[in-house]
Amino acid sequence: MITDNQARKLMKYLQEKMTFGVAATKSGMDEKTARKYRDLDKLPSELLAERIRTWRTREDPFEEIWEYIKSFLDNNSGLEAKTLFEHLQRQYPGRFSDGQVRTFQRRVKNWRATEGPAREVFFPQVHKPGKLSQSDFTHMGKLGITIGGVPFDHLIYHFVLTYSNWEAGTVCFSESFESLSDGLQKALWKLGGVPEAHQTDRLSTAVNKPANPEEFTQRYQGLLSYYKLIGRKTNPASPNENGDVEQRNCRFKKAVDQALMLRDSRNFSTRKEYEIFLEGLFAQLNSNRHVRFKEELAVLRSLPAKQLSASTKLIVGVGPSSTIRVKHNVYSVHSRLIREKVTVRLYAERLEVWHGQSHIEDIPRLRGSGNHHIQYRHIIDWLVRKPGAFENYRYRSDLFPTSRFRMAYDELKGHHTVTKASKEYLLILKLAAKESESAVDDALLFLFDRNRPVTAETVEELVFSDQKQVPVTDIRISAVVLHAYDCLLSGAEVTA
Repeated sequence: MITDNQARKLMKYLQEKMTFGVAATKSGMDEKTARKYRDLDKLPSELLAERIRTWRTREDPFEEIWEYIKSFLDNNSGLEAKTLFEHLQRQYPGRFSDGQVRTFQRRVKNWRATEGPAREVFFPQVHKPGKLSQSDFTHMGKLGITIGGVPFDHLIYHFVLTYSNWEAGTVCFSESFESLSDGLQKALWKLGGVPEAHQTDRLSTAVNKPANPEEFTQRYQGLLSYYKLIGRKTNPASPNENGDVEQRNCRFKKAVDQALMLRDSRNFSTRKEYEIFLEGLFAQLNSNRHVRFKEELAVLRSLPAKQLSASTKLIVGVGPSSTIRVKHNVYSVHSRLIREKVTVRLYAERLEVWHGQSHIEDIPRLRGSGNHHIQYRHIIDWLVRKPGAFENYRYRSDLFPTSRFRMAYDELKGHHTVTKASKEYLLILKLAAKESESAVDDALLFLFDRNRPVTAETVEELVFSDQKQVPVTDIRISAVVLHAYDCLLSGAEVTA
């Protein structure tokens, strides 16, 4: 394509009395093209402007009603063109066809660009070493990661330094304060220092609602104060203000996806193996950030003497059903604690139950709300005394440790009344609590495999006997004689 500069050079060379062929060659044109611009005495841009159409080829079907449309756009510029077009079709039946919607959308788009309200402007920021870190939770479910073949639905707490883009992450299962505290502290201690400020979006576990006079929740402010961090938060519906970590979320998940493709498997044998995989990926991502990262390290403040406990302390009462309620979920504790007050130390993935100075037990933390975790060992003694309560017990599903326990109860109900079946099953469950759950499970498997009736007495006999159940995976396969395949292919008779 000939440029204006080439055309100007041609005219200059011709004015200097160069021969036409030399002037065309020095201008980068063939003689035919050069002759065209010499004769027209116009620049390419001028010729192009003449070819641009400035008139309409057909009548504007919306001209007569455009003021009516503008009244809607002036009142609410957020209205979509298609919504307005459908409104016009209802107001003027038969006047506008579906094929005119693109014409209408272009007209609205032109109005927005020439007469509409100003759009939000984003102002790029200059980041300085050691000044700011950002963090966010990002969901990993769509990557299809499995642990031992079971889908592993989880989140990553993602921490980023905005100057160097150094990043770290922690596996978690909810956007709780405990997950935030644990993730932030692990990131700071891995970093080896503390930046000046830390920014999150408007997490309910960290940021109070606008009506609250205090900017941050008491627990989060305590965490910030301990590390002498200045807390920052984004404005409502403004994820761009947390842009660095939001962008790193997308790139990190893309990097995980690519690494999983190279690995040729999205399954990990254990969660530890998966966490080691993530650590290696973070190290790889950070490997090209050494120069800026060194600048950050030089100005980071030192860490405190030790980490804070990443837990929340709650004092709760044990109800008559031998349960406690923590964060809208129900957990059982031993019946001896009924009507007592216990201290619960709530971590990201577990609860510690304390009575006075005694650590009673650890319980896995439930995700979400409205769930329950009932340990049959806590209540089995009283269930045996009150077997009639079992059939309609609200949390009965938690009292089947394995599928074979459920099968045993169903078989008992098939041969006995509900009361008798409940008594027998609870005796089996008590045996599992007092002796060994796995031994009782093996005994039930032994009975099912031999089609023998399930009773508490027979299960007890098997548990205390020396009879060992053959593992399901212990399969004997006869040796394959390859000669038989040769005979089969050749049509010869197979001999033993």
